Amino acid sequence: MSAHDLHAGHDDHHGEEEIHVTTGGYVTGFILAVILTVIPFWLVMAKVIDNRATAAMVLGLFAAVQVVVHMYFFLHMNGKIQGGWTMLSTIFSVVFVAITLAGTLWVMFHMNTNMMPSHTDLPPVDQPAVAAPAPAAVQPAAEPAAAHSGHSSN
Repeated sequence: MSAHDLHAGHDDHHGEEEIHVTTGGYVTGFILAVILTVIPFWLVMAKVIDNRATAAMVLGLFAAVQVVVHMYFFLHMNGKIQGGWTMLSTIFSVVFVAITLAGTLWVMFHMNTNMMPSHTDLPPVDQPAVAAPAPAAVQPAAEPAAAHSGHSSN
């Protein structure tokens, strides 16, 4: 038996589905990415949503959908590639980043609330509207000439 016979079938993917890359898939992903960029840009520039919290939620939703579009159309990630391990590791990474981000925001919020003085507790600071001119150089007062000369004037 030759070495070639021993490794025959070694390159088989054991039933895994291969990535099928097509130009149409890239064009579809590009068009979706452009749409998912233009709509939020228009929402912000035209000030369509007045409520700041609602605007943040809508923009966050568009961002999440765009991430999924990029992962599917450009990174070719789905549940079938590598037996699902790629998708599982991505889900783990997303959960890890979400926990880290939420914890960081929570800590920063409580540090701001508990450590920063409130503006109402601070005394008002009076500052002149126009800066005062710099004082002229101070020169020593003129002393009588007699004191320095050592001569008396009698």
